[in-house]
Amino acid sequence: LNSLLLQFKICTSLTATFTNTRKLPPPVQVFSGLRNQGSLLSSSSASSTAFHHQHHHHFSSFRHFQSSQRILAPPSSLNMSTGNTKGAKSNPPQISISDAFDGGNGKYLKTEYSDSENGENNNLTTVYVNIRKDPFTQLEQCHHLQYFSFRATCTASSTTRVRYVIANAGKASYPSAWEGSTTFYSTSPSDPHSWKRNLGTVYDESTGELSWTHEHEHEDSTNTNSATSIYFAYFPPYSYQRHLNLISQCSSSQHARVLTLGQSIDGREIECISIGSGSSICWIIHRQHPGETMAEYYAEGLLTRLLGLESDGVVDGTVRDICNLYTLYIVPNMCPDGGARGHLRTNAHGQNLNREWCSSGSESEGTFYEAPTVERSPEVYHVLKKMDETGVDVFLDVHGDEELPFNFLAGGEGVPNSWNARMEHLHGAFLSHYARTNSDMQIPIAYEPEGAGQGRMNVCSNQIMSRFDCLAATLEMPFKDCMSNPDPERGWNPARAKMLGASVLDPLLYVGPFLREGGEFWKDAFDEKDEYVRPTADYKS
Repeated sequence: LNSLLLQFKICTSLTATFTNTRKLPPPVQVFSGLRNQGSLLSSSSASSTAFHHQHHHHFSSFRHFQSSQRILAPPSSLNMSTGNTKGAKSNPPQISISDAFDGGNGKYLKTEYSDSENGENNNLTTVYVNIRKDPFTQLEQCHHLQYFSFRATCTASSTTRVRYVIANAGKASYPSAWEGSTTFYSTSPSDPHSWKRNLGTVYDESTGELSWTHEHEHEDSTNTNSATSIYFAYFPPYSYQRHLNLISQCSSSQHARVLTLGQSIDGREIECISIGSGSSICWIIHRQHPGETMAEYYAEGLLTRLLGLESDGVVDGTVRDICNLYTLYIVPNMCPDGGARGHLRTNAHGQNLNREWCSSGSESEGTFYEAPTVERSPEVYHVLKKMDETGVDVFLDVHGDEELPFNFLAGGEGVPNSWNARMEHLHGAFLSHYARTNSDMQIPIAYEPEGAGQGRMNVCSNQIMSRFDCLAATLEMPFKDCMSNPDPERGWNPARAKMLGASVLDPLLYVGPFLREGGEFWKDAFDEKDEYVRPTADYKS
């Protein structure tokens, strides 16, 4: 009993001592995450504080990510000001920004709070975010950036309007592409059908800022704080887990062979799906640029139709004809490392894969650049090696384009000694039939064709056309709404990309019998509606 009384007196004394001392700040919380997939940061308008954790990107050629700890300091424990605090609410919203997930890209900068009595900025919280750069690209001598994907969590006691600002949008790889762009948002990021577009997205060329306002709904009648989350993205993400699920589905089909062609820099498999038993060889690759996620949705639509993935293996007559005519080799994701890291255009080493299809430069001028190599671009190296093994009769490289609001086909007009009457008629017939099959494809708008003999041979489709003397093209889909069939709220989206992928079988079947035909076969095979049309990038005049 005496011992217990002594312990009680000690505790009472300690309590009194701590009560009279200055109150300590709340504890710091520690979060863990992948080194190069972003940080989790919190900010509060009440004290107008912010925490800025500077990330240095050290990219390794070895097959691993480094992990690091990220510190989330409660706003009340920080003393850094981030803007106007005049008239701030007593219970302001707290906004937390995170890109620490597969494919995330968005670095928190600061939060500002406005509580003006009049005007459109009344009670408006503004959160500033930067797009993280891709690693340095040796050949192009730059850091690419444009793709973003981040999560915003709002803790508040009532419905809250928040303005989100991409502060470095003006430094993007294609700043002019922001005109007419609308940010995607979703509360269920893994559901590609849940994404919609914020039609209030605005790009201010004078400040180089892309911004939009989102209303975080709060329906708790007790006015107590609770958190709601929303995801924002340049285009809905296609996660590596979704990719693995797609490969697993293909593996389960009796009509497909899943090939592993090699590994990426980070150790991910470069998978290729082989389907069909025909004598003509068709290669279709997707997502060389990892931020162009619509390209893998295209692949998913194509594979779903070919293998009946959503119909218990049941396929249509066109699929059966295609599989008798062709042996297809389909690579759904050429750049899995860049996709997981949230890059726009590069792999883990920093290389733009669509400039790695042959060596370039001059040894005498000291500009020689060897490509592809296992060290810098193993993805291209392994795929090209397999192509040399199988041969190629027709080829598509599927991408997304930031600027042009159309689906289109970019041909090989500039390929030396390859673009001729045969190629011109095959290209015209393929594209014309594609547009007739799916009206989301159109003919007159595309990149301005390269001059005769002036094609960049390190670009994939040019190299394949030259190397195999085959019909080869780059298929582009828009990040923006598709002007040929506009749908402002959803714009070009994953579902339509999948449908465009599924419908490519029809033009492949149309031109298939003539891919290696000699003479002026087009006079009997095609008619006027299949003629080649020289495209232009000028869609505004």
